Amino acid sequence: MKIGFIGLGNVGGKLSASLLRNGVDLVVHDLDAALVADFTARGAIAGESPAQMMRDCDAVITCLPSPAASDAVLQEMLPEVGPGKIWMEMSTTDEAEVKRLGGDVIARGGAAVDCPVSGGCHRAATGNIAIFAGCARGTFERILPLLTKMGRRVLHTGDLGTASVLKVVTNYLATANLLTICEALVTSKAAGMDLNTAFEAIRISSGNSFVHETESQVILNGSRDISFTMDLVKKDIGLFQDVADRAGVPLEINPKMIEIFEDGIARYGERELSPNIIRRLEDATGLDIRAPGFPPEMIDDEPEEPGYEIVPKRR
Repeated sequence: MKIGFIGLGNVGGKLSASLLRNGVDLVVHDLDAALVADFTARGAIAGESPAQMMRDCDAVITCLPSPAASDAVLQEMLPEVGPGKIWMEMSTTDEAEVKRLGGDVIARGGAAVDCPVSGGCHRAATGNIAIFAGCARGTFERILPLLTKMGRRVLHTGDLGTASVLKVVTNYLATANLLTICEALVTSKAAGMDLNTAFEAIRISSGNSFVHETESQVILNGSRDISFTMDLVKKDIGLFQDVADRAGVPLEINPKMIEIFEDGIARYGERELSPNIIRRLEDATGLDIRAPGFPPEMIDDEPEEPGYEIVPKRR
C-alpha cells in the first residue's frame, strides 16, 4: 500500500517515522517545510497537497492538533475519495466529529477509521505505542498490517467513533493521575519525606501507575518534558466532558480538572509543558519538587517488537 501521512508534529512525526523505518511507501505533508524536508532526506516523498495525496495513495493518515484542522484537511481530500480509498484519523478528536467526517468519506465509497494512539511520545518513537481502531471489521483487517508497523498493541474497539471515545477516556484517567501525583509529591515533601524514597514507595505500592513510572520521573528531574502541553490536556479532557455530557453523565471530577488546567494556562501559558501543572502547588507552598537521579525525558527502553491485535478476553 502507498500511504500518505499528514501532520508531522510530536506524535505524527514519530508514527510516520515508524512507517518509514519499516519500509512503507510513504508520502508526507506538513505546514512546516523543514519537517517535510527531514522526511524526504530519509526516503519519503513530499506530498503536493492533501487532495493529491488522497488521489495517489491507498490510504491517507491525518494526525493533527484539533478537530478543526482535521476538518479542513479532509474537505480538501473529499473530492478524491472513492471506492478503495481509506481515511485514517490518528488525531485525538471528538467522537461526533469523526463520525460526521467519516460519514462523508463512506458516502463517497471510501472507508474511514478513527485510530488514535495512547502511551506517550516516547513509545510512539519506538513503535511500542498502543493503537485503538474504530471501523468496520473488514476495514480493520485490511489496515491491521499497517497499524502493527506503528504500534505494538492494536485494539479493534468497534464501529467508527468508538476509538475516539476510549482515547479521551484514557486521557482523562491519565490527567487525573497526573494531578493526584502532583498533590502526592508535594504533600510528601511538605511532610518531610525524601522524594527519592517517596517515588519508590509509590512505585512498589497500590499507588503505582503508568503515569507515575513515566511522568513523575521528569517532574522530579525538573525538566517536566513529556512533549505535551497544557492546551492539549485541556482539549482532551474537554472532549471527555463532551462525551459525558452527550451521554447524560453528571461528572464531578472532570469539571474540576478543567478548572485546574484553565488556571494553569492563565498562569504559565497554554504551551507550557503539562507536568508543570505542579507549579501551582510549588508556588503555593514555596517548595521545590525536584530530586537527584531522575532523567530529563521519558525513554522507552523496551526493544521494538512486531505489533499484534489485542482481543478482549471476556468478550
